[in-house]
Amino acid sequence: MSTTHDSELGSDIDFRKEQDSPEFQELRKTHRSFVFPMAIVFLLWYFAYVLLADYAHEFMSIKVWGNINMGILLGLAQFVTTFGITAAYVSFSNKKFDPKSAAIRTRLEAQQAGEGQ
Repeated sequence: MSTTHDSELGSDIDFRKEQDSPEFQELRKTHRSFVFPMAIVFLLWYFAYVLLADYAHEFMSIKVWGNINMGILLGLAQFVTTFGITAAYVSFSNKKFDPKSAAIRTRLEAQQAGEGQ
């Protein structure tokens, strides 16, 4: 089965071997160290909001300013945290993932160039 990566880098590269390499394992570890904790935190926050909306009507109805209540503020905070997580992921990716993945790609391209000669 040919993939885009196979056609870009050639089919001579052993991608299974690359997957087991220390560099790739470190990249996966770095990715998981950000994604899993962030996903857990966000899901807890999301379900807390849903449970509050369902079972804490008095709390969610507290007027904060005019017709703005806690439910509206916490609902808007869901959007804010989504954008915040996205920004944090982009920043983390630019600093941590991109250099590691670029190094792996450069090594694979060098291997391909060496085999192609």
